[in-house]
Amino acid sequence: MKKILWVGMALFLPLFFASCASNYKTLYNWDAYSTQTYKYIKGGDEEDTEKLFEVYQKVIDGQEGTIRETIPPGVCADYGYLLIKAGKIQEGKELLLKEKELYPESARFVDSVIRKIER
Repeated sequence: MKKILWVGMALFLPLFFASCASNYKTLYNWDAYSTQTYKYIKGGDEEDTEKLFEVYQKVIDGQEGTIRETIPPGVCADYGYLLIKAGKIQEGKELLLKEKELYPESARFVDSVIRKIER
């Protein structure tokens, strides 16, 4: 009897745990955003800035398979602002406008930033 119980548990438990580890979707894919942002804020050298730009691009491009399948809020605005600070004004402005398109509630913030860079 004990042998049957152990065999049954040996067959049942792996199936149980496999069902717990199902493939679930996340709301957004943030990639290494938080880690690289922290490094940028702490160090802020040119290498950290370039890596952060790469992470932003991965976050923007890598939303397939997520629940919303769109760019997370604030990413385009943040990336656009950093591009403007780096002298890439047109690219930054396009990303700010993309943020405004995706998240209309950000219009007030985006419009104020665009007004400041156009002065």
